[in-house]
Amino acid sequence: MVVLAKGELEQIALPAVHRAAPPLADVPEVDLAAAWSGGAEGRTAAARAVAAACEEHGFFKVTGHGVPVQLLACVEAAAAAFFALQQREKEAAMSAAAPGSPFGYASKRIGNNGDLGWVEYLLLGVTAAGASTEDRSADAPLSVPAEEAAPSEWRCSFRDLLNEYTVAVRRMACSVLELMAEGLGMAESNAFARLVLHEDSDSMLRVNHYPPRPEQKQLHGGAGGNGRVTGFGEHTDPQIISVLRSNATSGLEIALRDGSWVSVPPDQSSFFVNVGDALQVLTNGRFRSVRHRVMMNSIRSRVSVIFFGGPPPLETLAPLPELVGEGGRRRYREFTWREYKASAYRTKLAENRLCHFETTI
Repeated sequence: MVVLAKGELEQIALPAVHRAAPPLADVPEVDLAAAWSGGAEGRTAAARAVAAACEEHGFFKVTGHGVPVQLLACVEAAAAAFFALQQREKEAAMSAAAPGSPFGYASKRIGNNGDLGWVEYLLLGVTAAGASTEDRSADAPLSVPAEEAAPSEWRCSFRDLLNEYTVAVRRMACSVLELMAEGLGMAESNAFARLVLHEDSDSMLRVNHYPPRPEQKQLHGGAGGNGRVTGFGEHTDPQIISVLRSNATSGLEIALRDGSWVSVPPDQSSFFVNVGDALQVLTNGRFRSVRHRVMMNSIRSRVSVIFFGGPPPLETLAPLPELVGEGGRRRYREFTWREYKASAYRTKLAENRLCHFETTI
């Protein structure tokens, strides 16, 4: 178990949540190995399963992904070791690259609009290096903040692990995006993946650490030992796709179409895929951007690593004509990813960001 050093994360009280944990989710599961090696029939079945999950939940689990188990274990151990450092060491090692930059290390404060969570995290930009699905080299895609002094051997090792992880997970995410396009019956299977593979793709990697649930004295509302606390508030992801992997500690919850919440059982050997807002727009609402959150009521830490695949900043987002149909209604107007991202980052987490881009006719 990671023991958090005293620091900023322990200095801000958070409201406790009294309601009981929701029931367990029945998460759709897709085996990528069957899609890759099961012939045309296996691939067609996987594509249909992916499309059905995206339409109903906007969320599903991926097995048979091909990302080495040893790599997953090493990244998890390195992340736990980083977050176990003293607060000043974490801040010095991963300080923001420039004033106002969203990248680097932060704790408790999520964004700039007053959202708080029982979380500390690393947010790193992802470049196009190693993005080709044909390139198996270990090029370095992460934009890691520079240091004045030479980086330590430990920090280089963590950076190298995250780079290797990013290349592998981005490759897998693009395979999933191809299955999504095929499941929709689109003529071009790379209609979505090409945006994430573009040399100017605006993608990110986020490493979250949720410490054990805080003591009663740090909570408002007198929840005693049974209160659930918000680790990361409810929201949708603005990008095209999010691919998450966590340790064995629970906490992730998703909202169903009827507004009820369900708890996602953790699975260290699998990945979980979220449909993002941009993909909801591109599919004209056929795929659903899933609302999700992390709630903590555990004596164990939760560590998760999320790859966010985004389009280039100047990419125009709008429902694809192929998915609207002749005479069909476009549910969203045209806008650039830069425009949407700027709008999204001015809002609080729980707000409906897409409503500002819906058509009125």
